[in-house]
Amino acid sequence: MSEIWFRTGEATVLAAEGQYTDAMPEVLIGSTRGPAGHAFAGMMGQVQGHTRMFVVRDLNQLVRPATIMTTKVTIHTAEYAELLGGVVQAATGDAIIDCVIEGILPKDGLDDLCMIIMIWLDERCGSDPNVDRKDLYRTNYEATKLAIARAMKGEPTIDELIANRKTVKHYALEDVIEY
Repeated sequence: MSEIWFRTGEATVLAAEGQYTDAMPEVLIGSTRGPAGHAFAGMMGQVQGHTRMFVVRDLNQLVRPATIMTTKVTIHTAEYAELLGGVVQAATGDAIIDCVIEGILPKDGLDDLCMIIMIWLDERCGSDPNVDRKDLYRTNYEATKLAIARAMKGEPTIDELIANRKTVKHYALEDVIEY
């Protein structure tokens, strides 16, 4: 395996109608000996409201490469924390292992890699008694696989970004600017 120093990827997978289960992970993949490894080691402590945890598929099932996940949103409730450390963590772990199985992540040298994944989990999920856990799993699984694949392929390329500069705009810019 050639050394992977610093690769980034992101993806968005939208929720089913009526759900708040959109997934928008941002991924950093790199060598344990490089800047990603230093950032990984520096995240070993906790920050109030932004829990950091190793990604495990289930009890005693730490994924490889070693991966830390953290939230983009401050955790305020036990229900939110339960979804994050339950369904979302399991979906993320399954996606990582499937990336290895499918050759998206190289099997050789996995112990020399680490990942940091920032997780978006809408705060409304924790207070919604009708949250669809299957959809929460689906969106996080699909988005994590896509974010990892994009990181490993270097997507989007700068040529793609230049080509779509005037045709793709951030959803928050609707009625704000014209292209």
